[in-house]
Amino acid sequence: MTIRRNLLAAAVALCTGLPAVHAADATAWPTKPVQVIVPAGAGGDTDFNARQMARFFEKIAGKPMVVTNVNGGGGTIAMAQVQGAAPDGNTMFFGHTGMLIVNEVSGLIDYKFDAKLDIACIPAIDKGVVFIGSKKSGFKNVQDVVTKAKAAPSTVIYGTEMGGFSHLQGLMFAKQAGVQLKFVDVGSASDKITSLLGGRIDLASISFGPVKDYATTGDMAMVAQFSKDANPLLGNINTFTQQGLAFDMEKPYIIAFPKGTDPAIIKKMADVMQQITKDPAYAKALEDGFKQPVSFMHTKDATVHLNKVRDDLMQYKDLLRQKK
Repeated sequence: MTIRRNLLAAAVALCTGLPAVHAADATAWPTKPVQVIVPAGAGGDTDFNARQMARFFEKIAGKPMVVTNVNGGGGTIAMAQVQGAAPDGNTMFFGHTGMLIVNEVSGLIDYKFDAKLDIACIPAIDKGVVFIGSKKSGFKNVQDVVTKAKAAPSTVIYGTEMGGFSHLQGLMFAKQAGVQLKFVDVGSASDKITSLLGGRIDLASISFGPVKDYATTGDMAMVAQFSKDANPLLGNINTFTQQGLAFDMEKPYIIAFPKGTDPAIIKKMADVMQQITKDPAYAKALEDGFKQPVSFMHTKDATVHLNKVRDDLMQYKDLLRQKK
C-alpha cells in the first residue's frame, strides 16, 4: 500500500511539476485539526474574519480549524508562537497588516513580514473602517475636521492605540490634510466607542460593524470611509477621495505559516480559501457582520500587494516612532 501511494504521488508530481514529497503532502493535508493563531481578542474584526474562514474550511478541506486568540504585545506574542511552531501546516497565523507591517514601521519588530513567516494569501480586506466623529465634536465630514484642526492646531482629539494601525491612520490623515491632531491612547475599539459616546475624544478610526447603530441614532457621525473605492455596503458614507482628499488606507488580512512550510501546503490553503470566498453564504456572513465585501489575493498577488503596502507605510516610520 505504501509503495502504491508513493507511485501515485510520483505520478501526481509529474503532472504538476512538483517534487513527489510536495505532491504527497498537498494531497494529505490537513490530516488533523489546524490551529489558527489570532493576535487579537474575541469579537473584533480580525477574530470575526478568522472564525468565518474556520466555519467554511471543514466543508472543503475535511478537517476543522481551531481558532485560538493570543492577545498582547501588539501581536508579537501570537507571531512568536506561530514562528516557533513546527512547519507542518498544522499551525497558521491569521492577522492583518497592523501586526505584520505597522509593527515594523513603529519599531516594535525589526524584521520584514516574510522573514519569519511564509505568506499563503490575503483572505479578506477590511473595507469597512470608518473615520468617526463624536456627537459632541459636531463633525459631519472631512472638511469640518480640517477647518477646526487648522483653526486650533492640536485641539482636535484623536483616540487610538498608540503605535498601532489606527494610530498610523490618524498620522497619515493629518499629514495628507496638513493639520495637527492631538493623539490620545484610549485602547481597543470598544474603548474608543466608549470615549466617543462620552465626548472624551473627537475622532477615531473603527470598523463600521460595531458602530453602525450609532450612525442611525445620530450618536456618532460617519465622517469618511478609508476604502480606496467606496464600499457600497456602508451606504452613503463618502471616501476621503470623494471629499477632496487623496487618501485611503485599507486593512488586508493575512494567512501565513511558520517559515519552511511545504509550498504545496501553502498553495492548498490558498486554494481552499479561494473556494471559500466563492460561497454565497460566506459573502453574506461578511456583509451581515462587518459590512465587508468579499476580497481575495492568492500567494503571488498577496506578496506583491503586501510589499507595496510596506513601501507606502515605511515612509511614515520616523513620524510614527516619534509619536509613540
